Amino acid sequence: MRTAGWQRSRRCLSTTSRRHAGEVRIVEVGPRDGLQNEKRSINLKTKLEFIRRLSQTGVRNIEAGSFVAPKWVPQMANSADVLNHLLGHPPASPHPITYNYLVPNLKGLENLIRAADDVKPATLGPHPSRPSDGSKAPLTPPPSPEEQAEAEPAPITSTQDPNEMPSDLSSANEPTADPRSSSSSSASTPTQTTEISIFTAATEAFSRANTNCSIAESLSRCAAIVALAKTRSIPVRGYVSVALGCPYEGPDVAPHKVAEITASLLEMGVDEVSVADTTGMGTAPRTRELLKTLAAAGIVNQDLALHFHDTYGQALVNTVVGLEHGIRTFDSSVGGLGGCPFSKGATGNVATEDLVYCLHSLGATTGIDAEKMAEIGAWISKELDRPNDSRAGKAMLARLRA
Repeated sequence: MRTAGWQRSRRCLSTTSRRHAGEVRIVEVGPRDGLQNEKRSINLKTKLEFIRRLSQTGVRNIEAGSFVAPKWVPQMANSADVLNHLLGHPPASPHPITYNYLVPNLKGLENLIRAADDVKPATLGPHPSRPSDGSKAPLTPPPSPEEQAEAEPAPITSTQDPNEMPSDLSSANEPTADPRSSSSSSASTPTQTTEISIFTAATEAFSRANTNCSIAESLSRCAAIVALAKTRSIPVRGYVSVALGCPYEGPDVAPHKVAEITASLLEMGVDEVSVADTTGMGTAPRTRELLKTLAAAGIVNQDLALHFHDTYGQALVNTVVGLEHGIRTFDSSVGGLGGCPFSKGATGNVATEDLVYCLHSLGATTGIDAEKMAEIGAWISKELDRPNDSRAGKAMLARLRA
């Protein structure tokens, strides 16, 4: 298993950029993880409008779709259309946005690349999929020499207390730079990055139920996906599902197994690993134990994100545990959308509105407009004919409309 020292000397990931202790990056998973379990069919127009609204809130990372077989997750059947639209007609945003697509296997990534290559260069604007000579090019445009100089990895360590939050709460809504973005842009010419995510599980039972293979076989599949992605310079995010509880093996998932799998993903070239409490079984003590185990394995916080579902109402409690440990990237879903098709009873992700409200109350900065996010939560909940599960979102809207 790798050590933190090996990571600093050998790996040069964009996630290792210097970040102020109070800055927190939120990955909005609503359009993918949030919608995948919905029973009601969601048309392309609604999905694109959903993403357009989210792009104007200040969020810099959005899960936009999944290249999975439609028979297994029918809500993601039009993900190629979503990709084509975002590449050809990216929504106006105040800053660059990374759009993420889940790929379950090598075929999924091949389908994504094929869909991206179908976009005509003339329609891509600031995000060409191939150079003028027709040769292959990465989905993410390479930075200029000046940008490369600015993007030199900064030291991971800092003289600041990693748990210290800024005392000035008035800055809570100020935009913060995504450390994985290589450039900035105006609202009229947004730069975007296309990123993929891969996944494996922390238990054998869930791995077989979700992907019909063992953990070892799943990691082998992941390695092939990462290898192909790197030939196209596509960033890769990894997920470790059921890290704090499994619907088949129970709540006591071995932390050392999660650490072993996380290290394997990072060693194969994954840029960031989101450790997921897919079932919402996680508690504060077990979250703390898991994070200590990950650290003891030499895995640094800058390579980690946390992904909490709120089945038992513990997501925000566990988030604070993560903050105290030094984690600064969290996944969430507006309106509390979500659930897992392979984990019966698991409710949605922690609501983005609730997460932002909590973080801002602690003095953290996210760059996200909480009120805009609350309005989107109410809108998408109405579109889906389902309750709005964000308590903070509903409270904010009630205050605004009073």
